[in-house]
Amino acid sequence: MLLELKNIYKNYNQGNMEVPVLKDINLTVEEGEYIAIMGPSGSGKSTLMNIIGCIDTPTSGEYLLDGSVINNYKDKELSEIRNKKIGFVFQNFNLLPRLSAMDNVALPLQYAKVGKKQRREMCKKVIAMVGLEDRMNFKPTQLSGGQKQRVAIARAMVNNPRILLADEPTGALDSKSGKQVMDLFDKLHEEGVTIIMITHADEIASRAKRVIKIIDGELLEESKQTQEVTENE
Repeated sequence: MLLELKNIYKNYNQGNMEVPVLKDINLTVEEGEYIAIMGPSGSGKSTLMNIIGCIDTPTSGEYLLDGSVINNYKDKELSEIRNKKIGFVFQNFNLLPRLSAMDNVALPLQYAKVGKKQRREMCKKVIAMVGLEDRMNFKPTQLSGGQKQRVAIARAMVNNPRILLADEPTGALDSKSGKQVMDLFDKLHEEGVTIIMITHADEIASRAKRVIKIIDGELLEESKQTQEVTENE
């Protein structure tokens, strides 16, 4: 078991009120799975993603990653997990505009204190993997939306993370660029990468091997078989 969420609740305080966002979430993810989490705006899917990504912590419940309970970890320990075990891909890329594609990809390695020579070799490898060898010295303003997202995927993968978290990865892209990015996710999955992706689009979710719906902070799992039967009726 790669990760397990047990009876996860998340509440936020608004003035004197406590607002429940996640309610008794139970989820297990095996190594190498490809999961899509779907839900309308305000359903709690981004909060769930932030907890899985160690950006946020639950109000109660237990989060096990690689067999260790991590929801009581200190900030420094959580930061180390984010850097070494989890790769993030965001809708709006989150690239630093003044840095080249190569230097953007290298950022996680700098935080991990990887030496300059090794850093360059690792960056070249993942930039080639996403098909941007001829763009590695370009800055984000010189790249298309699809190219920016591929740089972001290279940055997410440069540390060989255990989990790739993608939050609406095609949300800012045209359909052609979106397809290229999803083809890249398929390739990564085939190579054994564990992918957890948030999306509101059925055609994007259909790429995943398992679809989970979240509504009003509660999970409703929907298997691919169930989807296929529904579609064929």
